[in-house]
Amino acid sequence: MKLASRTLRLILPMACGALAVHAHARALDAQLDCKSTPHDFIAPLQESKLLDAKPMRVEPNSINAFRPAKGAVLTAYGFKVYALVAYQKDDPLFKPGKGEPIGDAAYGAVVWGGDVEVEQKVREAGSDAVVHHVAPFITAIFCKP
Repeated sequence: MKLASRTLRLILPMACGALAVHAHARALDAQLDCKSTPHDFIAPLQESKLLDAKPMRVEPNSINAFRPAKGAVLTAYGFKVYALVAYQKDDPLFKPGKGEPIGDAAYGAVVWGGDVEVEQKVREAGSDAVVHHVAPFITAIFCKP
């Protein structure tokens, strides 16, 4: 009986912690249909405290990279999101880079997954997003509306 009690005391906090993380999980598949705007993609996630308010990096082409907030789990087509990227011209939500902007608008997700597997899931969902290999098992899903 003591072993069961100790086991329960050990497992219960871990189970509660896992449930708390899943309570903040959100799938972004619908937003990656490339019919949205960068602002409409990023702002609601920041308002929901699922995405950091400040970009972790701003590329010279003005792409802003945002990290999921601590404890938040974002997914895209079943793959865990490493970062969300976006830029929209003349939108104060996005910081300009030091070079030529990528265009008037672009957004997407950088996920943990191989490019072949990610591309397959994206196409199965009917999205025309561009899928780019970033590094081994890191892939970008990119919309340029």
